[in-house]
This record gives sequence, structure tokens and C-alpha cells, in this order.
Amino acid sequence: MLFAFIMPVAFATWLALLNNFVVEVAAFDGADIGLLHTVREIPGFLAVGVILVIMFVREQVLAVVSLAMLGIATALTASFPSLGGILAITMISSIGFHYYETVNQSLQLQWLPKARAPAMLGKLLAFGSGATFLTYGLIVLTWRAFDLSYDLVYWLAGGFTAVAAVIAHFAFPQFEAPHPQIKKMILRRRYWLYYLLQFMSGARRQIFVVFAGFMMVERYGLDVHQVTALFMATLAINMVSAPLVGRAVGRFGERSALLIEYGGLTTVFVLYAGLYVFDWGVIVAAGLYVVNNVFFALALAIKTYFQKIAAPGDIAPTAAVAFTINHIAAVFLPAVLGLIWLSSPVTVFVLAAFLAIASFGLSLLVPRHPVEGHETTLTRPLAIAE
Repeated sequence: MLFAFIMPVAFATWLALLNNFVVEVAAFDGADIGLLHTVREIPGFLAVGVILVIMFVREQVLAVVSLAMLGIATALTASFPSLGGILAITMISSIGFHYYETVNQSLQLQWLPKARAPAMLGKLLAFGSGATFLTYGLIVLTWRAFDLSYDLVYWLAGGFTAVAAVIAHFAFPQFEAPHPQIKKMILRRRYWLYYLLQFMSGARRQIFVVFAGFMMVERYGLDVHQVTALFMATLAINMVSAPLVGRAVGRFGERSALLIEYGGLTTVFVLYAGLYVFDWGVIVAAGLYVVNNVFFALALAIKTYFQKIAAPGDIAPTAAVAFTINHIAAVFLPAVLGLIWLSSPVTVFVLAAFLAIASFGLSLLVPRHPVEGHETTLTRPLAIAE
């Protein structure tokens, strides 16, 4: 829960200020922001390198080091207000963020019992949302009132995360996982559906993360405190809905949760495209942003689906491999779609809708009660295929 709190302080601050910072200070256009996010996702694509690192460093220690790296890089973000400088410091912060997220997911699935995992993951998501909400609240209340600078806010947020990570290292014991983890890269055929769901999730999420917030600044001219207020509204809803989502996944199963998520996201992305055709205004755009994030909370079902079908020793190496798969599209999509965005933002959101439809189709293959040996509806419950 401490990790869930301190990570968003740095990352949420970076994200809240990013679009205004790159537009106002570095004069970014759609192609530049696409390139930035492509660079940011390269460490995610290379997350499989975590397997090599944990041969020498415990996952818990790697989480602390990664959080400290994220905090330090966030603190330095505004010190390099050029395209090259922003890309370089973004790469460093992204290494910290993605390596932390990889081992964080691994440790969650190792430490949490299967029966309680959906509810506990929902609570952790809500706790992280609370930290992000607090961060955004402070930005909204102080940004204009005290005429804050990008440099100061980045230093405060990044410094907090870095210092808190070091304190966490000395304040807590080294917890033992119940099952030894395989410390080499593995790809198992029976996990193929999980791999595909991760790939589609990464591609679809990239389009939203890169262009939905950028649209609010470029098309509707929202200021820092207005963008942050929108993020706060989203988080306030997530703080309430995430625990409910977790319990719902536990009760109704991963298949139902994923079908609801992808059906809803298809509708949202079609409506996003409609914003450019019918010009429904900033209120509708803001409402779609909030709804989109609520649907994304259902993505925890992918984690618990894998937890149910995985051999206990496969969790750490497969988490690293899955994180890399999740970021394959992220390496090229933002840059390519950034160029398309210059002439047709509608096309970008239509593509996102098609990805959501494809994800809906894949979710139909998730069993109602997935277990090891019954990973998809195409396998019989007693047939375990490697």
C-alpha cells in the first residue's frame, strides 16, 4: 500500500503537467508528443530485462531502486526544456516506472491469495487513485494561487517519491514469496490468450493516454489547473468504483468483466471520433475521458485471469514477458499515430475502437472459471498443454 501511494505522486505530477509543459515551454505538436510517448514506452518494451536483474537483486529491492529512479528523473524533468532534453529525461524516468510496475505486478500475484486477489487489487487501485487525487488536488489549489513553476512542482513531487522509496527500503523487512520463481525468460503456448490480451490492452491504452489528454489542451485549450481538475474528477470516481470493480470481478468472473470493459471502450472511442465530426464540445469530451478511465479499471481482470491459469513459479518471468508484449505496439504506435493526428484525429480514435472490438472477441475465449489446464474455452479442463 505504501508503494501504491508513493509511485503516483511522481508519475501523476509528471502526467498532469506534461501536456501543458510541452506545448507552452517546448512548443510540441502532435508528432512531437507521439515521439515522446514512443520513447517513454521503449523501457516497457524492454521490461523482459527484469528477468536478468532479479537473478542478482531481489524483486522487492528492485522495486525500491526503480521508484527512486522514477522520483529523481521526475524532479529533473523541467530542467531540460528542449525536445532532446525532455526525451532523455523521459527515458530515465520510464525505466524506473516500467521496471517498478513489472515487479509490482509480479509481487502482487505472488503475495495475494487467489480468492482475495481481485478485491485486494481493487483496494490497491483505489489507494493509488487516492494518492493521485491528493497530488492533483494540491496542484489545482496551489498552481495559480502561488504562481508555481513547472520546475518547483516537479522537484517537490519527484523528491518525495525518491526519499519515500529509500525510507521504505529500511522500514520494512524483506518479505519472502511462497513459491521460488523461474529466473529465465519463458514463453508457454498455453498462455497465448493472456499474451494477446496484454498486446491489445497496451495498444488500445496508448492511444488513450497519448491523445485523449493532449486533445483537451490542443483542441479545447485547457490550462494546467483545468486539466488537473479533470484528472481529479476521474480519480474521485475511481476511488469509489475500483473496490467495487474488484469485488465484481471476484463474483462474476474475468470473462464478464473483460466483455463489459471492451464493449464500453468501443463505444467511448467511437464517440471520441464523433467529437471531431460533430463538435459536441469540451463537456462531452471531459465526460468521455472520465468514463474511459472507469472502464480501464476492469483491466485488473487480466491479472487475476493469469494468476488462476499460471504455474506458481511462472509469475515473475511471465510478468516481465507480458509487460514487454504489452508495450510492443507502444513503441511504434504513438509516433505513427502522431503523424496521422496532424491530418486526421478521427482516424486515430476509429483505430482505437477497432482494437477494442478485437479485444472483445478475444475475451469471449476466456473461460468462466479459468484454471491451470483450462486456460481458454478451446481447451478442455483436464488437458494441460505446454
